[in-house]
Amino acid sequence: MANLKTRFIGLELQSPIIAGSCGLTADIKKLEEMEANGVGAVILKSVFEEQINAESSSHISESGYPEETDYIRNYVRANTIQKYIDLVKEAKSRLSIPVIGSINCLRDGEWLSFARELEQAGADALELNAFILPTDEFTESAEIEQLYFNLLKHVKTEVKIPVIVKIGRYFTNLPAFVSKLKAYGADAVTIFNRFYEPDIDIETMQMGAAPVFSSEAELRTTLRWTGILCGKDPKLALCPSTGVHSGASAVKLLLAGAGAVQVCSVLYEKGVEAIRDMNAFVSGWMDKKGFRSVEDFRGTLSYADAAHADRYERAQFMKYFSDRK
Repeated sequence: MANLKTRFIGLELQSPIIAGSCGLTADIKKLEEMEANGVGAVILKSVFEEQINAESSSHISESGYPEETDYIRNYVRANTIQKYIDLVKEAKSRLSIPVIGSINCLRDGEWLSFARELEQAGADALELNAFILPTDEFTESAEIEQLYFNLLKHVKTEVKIPVIVKIGRYFTNLPAFVSKLKAYGADAVTIFNRFYEPDIDIETMQMGAAPVFSSEAELRTTLRWTGILCGKDPKLALCPSTGVHSGASAVKLLLAGAGAVQVCSVLYEKGVEAIRDMNAFVSGWMDKKGFRSVEDFRGTLSYADAAHADRYERAQFMKYFSDRK
């Protein structure tokens, strides 16, 4: 019978399916349901740098004195962080699976020292969810990438637990960037985070937000880069996200080399029971193929396999259509 247990960043997982950071992972009861349905680990809902700053600003009067401003900002920050620390502690006391904290940040800064507090609260690892939108035409690409490296270096000086860096897909040379993240100390990389995306209502002529959930069609980009990145560095711990909506999706990503996979949107659309169904599919597929463990097949169809390398490249697009009649 197939055994779904695996190791990821030194953590023992009962399944390669990880619940990604979202509103559901801020609810202890939901976390317990996820564990009951066989999730390998949970990543708690992120603490947002923007959220802390916005809450601070909403309590500061325009005529406030500098001392008042500093007091309110520090109070709100401390209160928000304490609530998150309490969530980590409660999750650790109620769950037997790994609990991973998450920080969503835009820039390096003193407040990132709170990563140490998450470690002290019992977090088994930390996911650093960073997105820096380059809008200044005078800023070079290397400068933008260095901001990510600075964030990572700062956090690594604060904690000893594994640090996962969650990144977007918008880099000129993604393999080079991920390789540098690993060199700077990233224990794993998550691809890809989903950002707030704007939309325009042409009837009201108002700016709004686009739908936040992913679709299974988005797996294609995630699968391509999982295969390429893992193929170039088989020792890279990669945890793909975005477009993972089924057990078949999980199998594909594991074949491409993923160490684990993250699910989020499907938990909203189908409920946390989707984790159980995904595990059942992966286990059934492994039994059918004769695999006893995840390691028996992980990475067998990555970019490292010369027979499949061209399938990950754009050249295959031209070959596909040139053969069409």
